[in-house]
Amino acid sequence: MKDVKVLSKTALTALMLFFLFGCSKEEGISFSFQNQENQTFSSEKLEGKVWIADFMFTNCRTVCSPMTANMKKIQERAAKQGIDVQLVSFSVDPEVDTPEKLKEYVAYHGGDFSNWNVLTGYKQKEIETFAKENFSAIVKKPEESDQVLHSTSFYLVDKGGKIVETFEGVKNPPYDDILKEAEKAEEKN
Repeated sequence: MKDVKVLSKTALTALMLFFLFGCSKEEGISFSFQNQENQTFSSEKLEGKVWIADFMFTNCRTVCSPMTANMKKIQERAAKQGIDVQLVSFSVDPEVDTPEKLKEYVAYHGGDFSNWNVLTGYKQKEIETFAKENFSAIVKKPEESDQVLHSTSFYLVDKGGKIVETFEGVKNPPYDDILKEAEKAEEKN
């Protein structure tokens, strides 16, 4: 019986690695949405830049406020350390989150838009598919609720638009590790 458990764990690990690496996208993340200024913001504007992404929404009653505050801390620390990193937050409730609401929400948390874009301008189904296909992240808005289920991770994306690493975004994000990895990604050509 012990051999079966070990074999099952090994098979499960191999399957997880296959899905993680075997099904990864060859090209970088690609998008064109609207930012907090109601202007088109696309992945083309991030080419050659390191960026950190997350998923959030303004009507969130649980994790989004701490995540947004944590993104602000990353922004402040990166600026102090001279690390050039862009921040991108994708609304998971685009039919409610207008550019104006997003701008107000991030500003309320002290966010600076010099290197932070908060995006909307797509349909609910589009963000659900986009999150799944590009970040292997779940985004789901149940019909009976105004709350959206979504990933609470911070995603470090390299200059080629590929995810390098994923970090905890709500409780005690490893700020030093995030910025260390961002700096490494910035140094790579």
